[in-house]
Amino acid sequence: MSLTVKASDLYYRYPKDTVNRHRPKFSGKPDSHPFNRDDLYEVLPMYAAVMNALGSSQQHVLYQVEELLILNMPRFIETREQVFDFLVGCMAEQLGRR
Repeated sequence: MSLTVKASDLYYRYPKDTVNRHRPKFSGKPDSHPFNRDDLYEVLPMYAAVMNALGSSQQHVLYQVEELLILNMPRFIETREQVFDFLVGCMAEQLGRR
């Protein structure tokens, strides 16, 4: 299953970093590039990768992933790989998959 997440699927609204829009985004591990949690173009592929890793296409799961990123993820988590691992790990635990 390969899920694509669109801006209209999200609960929250994110600013767009149009200057860096065409730079490569998260496509899987390993990825030590910094993650911009305040950029729509950065969060969309991250959310899609997390949802695919969880094997879920449910809207409420996507909303929970968003809340984890926005409200609970510590600021010291900076790289794309760390963000992915944090989101997948926390969501797997919440969904009882660990």
